Amino acid sequence: MTFDLLSRLESPRDLRRFSEDQLRQLAAEIREALCSVCADRTAHFASNLGVVELCIALHSVFDFSKDRLIWDTGHQIYPHKLITGRFAEFESIRRKGGLMGYPNPAESSYDLFMTGHAGASVSTMLGLKVADDLLYADGRRAVAVVGDGALPSGIIFEAFNNAAGLKRDLLVILNDNKMGICPRVGGLAETLDKARVAPFYNGLKRDIAWLLNKLPVVGETMEHALAQFKDAVKGFLHGGMLFEEMGFRYIGPVDGHDLVAMRRYLEMVKDVRGPVLLHVFTEKGHGFEPACQDPVRFHSPSPFTRTEDNEIVPVKALSGRAYTNAMSDAIHSAMKRDTRTCVLTAAMCAGNALNKIRLEIPDRFFDTGICEGHAVAFAAGMAKSGMRPIVDIYSTFLQRGFDQIFQEVALQDLPVVFCLDRAGLVGPDGPTHHGAFDNSYLRCFPNMVMMAPGDEADVAPMLDFALSHDGPTAIRYPKANVERLERPTSPVELGKAEIFEWGADGMFIAFGAQFGDCVRAAENLRAQGLDVGVINARFAKPLDTETILKAVAECGFVITVEENTLCGGFGSAVLEAANDAGLRTDHIKRLGIPDVFIQHGERAELLAEVGLDVEGLLAAAHAMSSVESQP
Repeated sequence: MTFDLLSRLESPRDLRRFSEDQLRQLAAEIREALCSVCADRTAHFASNLGVVELCIALHSVFDFSKDRLIWDTGHQIYPHKLITGRFAEFESIRRKGGLMGYPNPAESSYDLFMTGHAGASVSTMLGLKVADDLLYADGRRAVAVVGDGALPSGIIFEAFNNAAGLKRDLLVILNDNKMGICPRVGGLAETLDKARVAPFYNGLKRDIAWLLNKLPVVGETMEHALAQFKDAVKGFLHGGMLFEEMGFRYIGPVDGHDLVAMRRYLEMVKDVRGPVLLHVFTEKGHGFEPACQDPVRFHSPSPFTRTEDNEIVPVKALSGRAYTNAMSDAIHSAMKRDTRTCVLTAAMCAGNALNKIRLEIPDRFFDTGICEGHAVAFAAGMAKSGMRPIVDIYSTFLQRGFDQIFQEVALQDLPVVFCLDRAGLVGPDGPTHHGAFDNSYLRCFPNMVMMAPGDEADVAPMLDFALSHDGPTAIRYPKANVERLERPTSPVELGKAEIFEWGADGMFIAFGAQFGDCVRAAENLRAQGLDVGVINARFAKPLDTETILKAVAECGFVITVEENTLCGGFGSAVLEAANDAGLRTDHIKRLGIPDVFIQHGERAELLAEVGLDVEGLLAAAHAMSSVESQP
């Protein structure tokens, strides 16, 4: 397919000159562009296919050069980028130096926030609307697009409550495709399912209530009849009653793939006063049958090409075993051994490779939806009653449960195990998803034990230790393949590091998966005549002060290595311990993520950028060695 319309689309304003047939052609071209991206990289796919018509309709009705638009959980931003003048750069998306796979204000004024976590769009849009009403007189409209997977997030309901109280003109579009990354869960999912069989509803509750309030009430019989009539209306229109009761005018449901209808309804609601919720049904993967049939697999698929019959042909087979799978297997084994052990995840069953557990042990598998704070507090309650809960969650998303980690887990000293997947640099997902802060935000809590496996041999023993420990524990591991170093492994004991090899000239102290690169760098340095050793720290808290301070006292230089921000991380813990012991620290070098937000790129590229690959380790060791050798 040629991109006749996309290639000459310079601004969303151009859409207003397109006929209905041209808009449908544009939708087909956008889907083809999405397919072309997936031929050579992982990318968010099915979610973007599902919002093509919605995106076109929005940009053809509103003027977002002035009006406001935020896409919640912004991985469905690709059609928006194509429509807002970025087609020429589109092939660079999710590559280092190219377009981001999420909204990015640095790329375009049409991207207002860099959204990568679910649920915040209604809050930020309400803030924009209130400020615009105070500062400008040009009647800027405000639109937030929220997915049904993000809807259960508590912050959305906080924003709904505030918006209804402020009575601002705010349009929330509920993009309902019955999916998050995995199928949605919980009571709200059931409520939305009911709306699929409910008739179209244009805020009728208020109109009927107004009418009933005008009717004369004649005795108890009329009062009873009116009450029954109100209940009947509520039952008939149950799809939107939740939002109406919260103060929003509910309109819908609407077919999100009918371009003509979508434009008509958007024209209808754009000047309605007060907060409005437009309920739109879409299909995740729409327009590409394999993605419709398996939207979980095609949420972010491995690269593929298509045959003439639209059959999927993988471009390259994935090689190696990931830390995610190693931890999932360890969790599965632990749950088989001990019926007190259970696992919780926040809408990331597929991402955390927990499908086998969900199918085989469903009574001890809990998916809370995108409600991380609730998941942590839920786990705390289970631990208080004697269970051994594992909260399996991405590092970047656990940040959303920070207060519950403090109040409900650490303060109570409860045995909750946190498995922090995607800790460190996650590659093309970029700064919203890098797990760069957990060493820092967990280390400040009393009672917390923090671990990181140096290789695959550490994974299962660390989980077993965590499940036997009578207090909160955290295990962080990266989005990377595991390796297993040849060595006699020692058992995992509280606060004990593993000495791989001692070195008089210098020592790498690795906390996490850089252990293997430290070993390779040390081998290279020894070949050059420098006696450099490696310690697999295993624990950041409690720190093995005996082993680590011995290295600080005896080795020519010490280099700490972690895939976490340097501010308050593992290296800081080593410096603090050395200072407390009265040791010199000018020969300690900390390697980690600098105090900037790292952009997107392949993981190997980003590790090299921040000096956490073998070459970076070698450069740091040579620099420290030359300093130490100076008189």
